[in-house]
This record gives sequence, structure tokens and C-alpha cells, in this order.
Amino acid sequence: MGGPLAGLRVVELAGLAPAPFGCMVLADLGASVVRVDRVGAVAAVPGDVLGRGRRSIGVDTRRPAGAELVLDLVARADVLVEGFRPGVAERLGIGPAHCLARNPRLVYGRVTGWGQDGPLADRAGHDVNYIALAGALEPIGRAGAPPTVPLNVIGDFAGGGLLLAVGVLAALHERERSGRGQVVDAAMVDGAALLTTFLHGMRAAGAWPGERGTNLLDGGAPFYDIYAASDGKYVSIGALEEKFYADLLVLLGLSAVDLPNRHDTARWPELRTRIAAAVATRTRDEWAELAAGTDACLAPVLTPDEAPTAPHNAARGTFTEVGGVRQPAPAPRFDRTPAPAPTAPPAIGQHTDEVLAELGRSAAEIAELRESGVVG
Repeated sequence: MGGPLAGLRVVELAGLAPAPFGCMVLADLGASVVRVDRVGAVAAVPGDVLGRGRRSIGVDTRRPAGAELVLDLVARADVLVEGFRPGVAERLGIGPAHCLARNPRLVYGRVTGWGQDGPLADRAGHDVNYIALAGALEPIGRAGAPPTVPLNVIGDFAGGGLLLAVGVLAALHERERSGRGQVVDAAMVDGAALLTTFLHGMRAAGAWPGERGTNLLDGGAPFYDIYAASDGKYVSIGALEEKFYADLLVLLGLSAVDLPNRHDTARWPELRTRIAAAVATRTRDEWAELAAGTDACLAPVLTPDEAPTAPHNAARGTFTEVGGVRQPAPAPRFDRTPAPAPTAPPAIGQHTDEVLAELGRSAAEIAELRESGVVG
């Protein structure tokens, strides 16, 4: 089985983080992805696993002959993905107008930080900047402390790459009706803002009234927080509902009669102290074992190295090994068309001759392109 996207052809113009992640998702689900790398480029991120499941062709897209090769790939593709600053692809001769003229059914996916237009469209930035402007950074962190940088998950990968993949799939679905391709403008600032939709609803309803770190889901509530165990490791507690909170108290050996009312926010500090003292009586793994058969909503905080061997993750195959590197397995799952096992990321230009041959180039033509430096 080739996965639900088997037969879908994607051309990826090599970039960093969000575009590779979006294309990894498509490749994981069975799409055939050809990554166009720069001739002579070196891997920008050591050990980067986002390139799994691809083939790579090395092309100097700054040359007209290189741009023409990209257009040849586009002519037989369903999707092109690029993550350049606005205007770069147009200057190279491989922008939407060039590509859609060659293939009107093409879905042209573009992912940037600020989007294709707006006052900041041509400015540099990174994940932390995009989520800051989107209002997604300020609510994260402890009360009285600066916002906490949440890795580059919210902007690059969730708001950027994942929503790029969603946009591409939506455009492909629409193409089934219209027969026409279109441009997908995936901006990380837009995507990061979208991820905060629930928060905006809570605030409008008056259910998120306080500053950062004092509310129900931001670590403010003592029954939805992280606690240190006796070994210095941590457990997560998320006992929001009354029945789960009751199970938590049983697990911790506490009685609601002797504790502050959990709905009295003024007494949350006192309640937190009591829960923290109880958690500190056992190790992280002891708590995990005790909680395993309950609905106490307590789970161990695992490191990325520990997560693959956790019994639940191991049973589900949540992680896999690709090219000797342990990493998350494709998701989500499909019962009839399961995702294929990912292949290791290719070396830059590893499949140049193979892909050119599929485009109809002869051995002599390929040798000439190599000698001239157009491909490598």
C-alpha cells in the first residue's frame, strides 16, 4: 500500500523548516516528492530528518536552463512548494505565473513568515517573531515572568508547515471540481493566530480573565500544571473535570474535605502547595505506574529520548527508525491505505540523473547539463 496520497506528484524547492515539514507530511502519506536542491549546497541543518521520503535533484535555478528544468518538473506535477521571500521565485522565472502557464492544474504552495503581502511581507523574521505578532507568544509562560519560547513548534511547524499541507490538500480537492490549480499563501503569522482561536473564545466569554500564568490552561490552575517528583523529574497533571480531579486526589492520598475549594482562585496558591508536597513523595516513574490504571490525568514528563520507549508509544509504534535515526512515525493513520515506511533523507542531488531521465533527457544531455554546472 502506498498511502492515501499515492500517485500525487510534488516538486519541493529546498528551504528550511516549514516547507520541508509540510512536504514531509505529504511524503509520509504517500506523495512522490522531488526536492530541488541548489547545486553544490550542503545540508543546512545537521541530522535534519525533515527530508525523509524524498528524492533530490541538484539544479542551479539561477540559470535560465535550471529554471527551465524546474518548469519541466512542474509540467508533470500536481503540487509545487516553495518557502522563499515574496518575489524570489518570480525573479528566478519559476513563480506562480510561470508555473501555472506550464501547468494550469498545478497547486502552487507558498509558505512564508509574514505572508505574500502586507507591510512586513519583505522583512526577515523567525518563528518567535511571527508568533509574537500573532498574539500566540504572550500568553505562554509563568506569572510575573517573560513569555516562554515554545521551541519553534507553533510558527514553523504547526502554523506554517502543517497548515501549508492542509491548504495544498484543500486546493487539490477544489481542483477536482474546477479542473484548475491555484496559489496557496500559507503565512506563519496567520497560522499561529489561527491556533489561538480557542483562546480568543475563552477571553470573550470571560473565562480567561487574568494575566499570563494565572488562568485555567496556562499553568495558573493547580490541577492543570507540572510538578516535581522526589527524583527531580516531573509529572503533568490535567485533572480539569470534577470526576478526574476526584481520582487525582485519591491517587495523591489527599481529601477534598481538607483542601481549599479548587474553584476559589484566591486559594489556588495554597492548593498548589498541597499538591506539590504530595507529588514530591514519590518518583516520577512511581507516579506514572500508579496512575496508569486510573483517570487521574497524571502522566510523566518524558524527554525526547525517553518518549520512544514509553510502553504506550512503543505499543502504537508512535516512533520509528529511519536511516538509523529514531524519530516520530507518520501520522495520522489510515486503515485501508496505511502510510508507507519513510525512507532516509537523500543526499543533495542524489537522484539527479534518475529524475532527468524520467523527464526524457538522454545520457548525453544529462552529461552536458552536469558539465555546464546547471545540474549536479
